[in-house]
Amino acid sequence: MIERDGHIRALRRLFSNNPIVVLLGPRGAGKSTLAREFAQRSRSNSYFFDLRAAADRSRLEDPTLALSNLQGLVVLDEIHRAPQVLSDVRQLSLRSWNPARFLILSSIASEELLEQFEPLSGFTAYYELPGLLSAELPVPQANLLWLRGGLPRSYSAGSDEDSYDWRDRYVRDFLERDIHRLTSNAPTDRIERFLIMLAHCHAQVWNGSELARSLGVSHHTARRYLKIIESAFIVRRLEPWHANLPRRQVKSPKVYFRDSGLLHYCLGISNLRELERHPRSGASWEGFVLENLIRVLEKRKTQFYFWAAHTGARVDLIAKSGRQLRGFEIRRTSSPRITRTVKTALEELSLTRMDIVYAGSESLRLDRRVRAISAERLHEDV
Repeated sequence: MIERDGHIRALRRLFSNNPIVVLLGPRGAGKSTLAREFAQRSRSNSYFFDLRAAADRSRLEDPTLALSNLQGLVVLDEIHRAPQVLSDVRQLSLRSWNPARFLILSSIASEELLEQFEPLSGFTAYYELPGLLSAELPVPQANLLWLRGGLPRSYSAGSDEDSYDWRDRYVRDFLERDIHRLTSNAPTDRIERFLIMLAHCHAQVWNGSELARSLGVSHHTARRYLKIIESAFIVRRLEPWHANLPRRQVKSPKVYFRDSGLLHYCLGISNLRELERHPRSGASWEGFVLENLIRVLEKRKTQFYFWAAHTGARVDLIAKSGRQLRGFEIRRTSSPRITRTVKTALEELSLTRMDIVYAGSESLRLDRRVRAISAERLHEDV
């Protein structure tokens, strides 16, 4: 088992100030495993309610009766299957003497569910658990992680074939359970087609009308499908940065698969040889690096955007922290250089600095405000 001590420490910090912590993240990211590991290390009583199980849902038909006398850590797994429990959790957390802490897990972050959490504000901290990141691996295997993605069971499978088969079962289960319910019984084959279309649009600007025409639905329906898949942590929408410039700028978001392994499954890529030869290989690597960058930078209360002009100038990622803007260009190359696009972005966007993330093994300075950062050293050099 891959140790995820950083996430354990993060949960411990959050519980030091909050009686309730909500642990969000994609299905299969390891939330339940992390919760059990956290409980073992907390050295207090712990109680697990897995709301996928009918027996546990039955135990929580009267949540106050089931939970009020518990002391220690109470874990409510897959809370989106029984969101009505949250109102009782809030009342229990308001007690002047509260012997219990609540760790609430969900692989869905839909607007409807987040509204259920709203009454818990002031007592609740949120934490998102991603798939495995490069820095968490005891022996760096960037290409394997890129191919299979960061969902632990996919990454640690015995072979590429086993990993691909696991992702096939994962997507089937995801479509037939979570998405089927969230889309109000929309045909599963239609959502599957939409997911595959999204994979071919990975790292591109969202064009809902074109996707809707191909799918035979309205653009409103296509946008709703995107929102639902986003709420399940499958894709990320990256909003555009608007600068005060005379040139025309892109105003629509870009869409990225958050897990490269799921992207490759939807593209029919099962091994590194196929990945290297695929026309979407560069876009896949861009998304893989972008997710790792965001996880490194988000601890600093950073907001993320991209920037693009209709003339072709672009910045793959803009990180805004306070008044500072940092730009990142992601290139799968072994020879990074300062291009005209980099110079344009530095001048027109008033960037603090620009980093070029590339596929080499060493990080180096290219100019006073420009560095080339090895993708293998993101966590050390960013």
